[in-house]
Amino acid sequence: MRQHCRQLALALVLTALVPLDALAWDRGEVERFATLPLGDHNPEGITADKHGKIYVTTFDVTKSGGPGRLLVFDRHGKLDRAVNIAGSSNLLLDLAFHPQTGALLVIDFGGKRVLNVNPHTGAASTFATIPGDMNAGPNVLTFDKLGNVYISDSFQGVIWRTGPAGGMPVAWVSDTLLTTIGVPPFGANGLAFNNKGDALFVANTGNDQVIKIPVAAGVAGKPEVFVNSINGADGLIIDKHDNLWICANQADEIVVVDKTGRAIAKRGDFDGLSRRGAPRGLLFPASLVRVGDWIYVTNLALDLRLFGLAQTVDSQWTAEVKRHTVSRLKARLRDEHDDDDDDDDD
Repeated sequence: MRQHCRQLALALVLTALVPLDALAWDRGEVERFATLPLGDHNPEGITADKHGKIYVTTFDVTKSGGPGRLLVFDRHGKLDRAVNIAGSSNLLLDLAFHPQTGALLVIDFGGKRVLNVNPHTGAASTFATIPGDMNAGPNVLTFDKLGNVYISDSFQGVIWRTGPAGGMPVAWVSDTLLTTIGVPPFGANGLAFNNKGDALFVANTGNDQVIKIPVAAGVAGKPEVFVNSINGADGLIIDKHDNLWICANQADEIVVVDKTGRAIAKRGDFDGLSRRGAPRGLLFPASLVRVGDWIYVTNLALDLRLFGLAQTVDSQWTAEVKRHTVSRLKARLRDEHDDDDDDDDD
């Protein structure tokens, strides 16, 4: 008993000597939240409703045409419903509920437009068509405090804006920092405003960067590089402390940087495939959403060789995926007993 007490006391002393910042580099446990139904592939966009249900769209490269799919899961990862989105292509990306109107907006990458979708029936109407015809590459959308809608264009290097009711978008900002010749071949991608609304952050996937666009009275300033070296920067969200949580789709991890651009945590990793061919952990993570204490992440698991590109480090793994998944991990930056970051940001 005495020996046991001495060992326990030593363990407690050693734990006390570990600075809290060191705990930030514990990548944490990544759980499989949901498995897509057979026949559904490449989950990409993700959002949540006010009841905590998780909505996922698919960028299904195994199909030659539409309709695209919307999958809805309950809080426990059970499939609530699968909906075909009328008139859409098979290549759906981001989606989000408008904070004022409640409309579910879905980016139809193949159709070069944003759709207003009935999440129960799949009925859809055009919310906005992106100018540029075949050169357009709508990817992610977000909102400002007035309800205006901002849409990243990965190919034209533009952030488009519409009013809350949609209509013809205008080019809010256009810059070479929002384009790329890198891999994966997407420039402007994930985007989110900081809490004050005086800066919009944009992931540039092919350049491994996050771009910062200053904002004053709704007017965009000159874009600048905020941070480099996030391998395949994709979807991003911002928490109440203005920390950026960024999907690094070619590193199979979530990188967290503070408002100065300093890396303060990394979450998740790829742990191979299950016997059924499902990713363990993160594989080509594309989009994320926070609900309460959890971050939910889509595993796009996209083999870029299907687009005639040279293989990347995860291409051979993604080609072996048979069941596609959504993962989740705890939205904490410190020790599990420190609840400073446990409040819901939504």
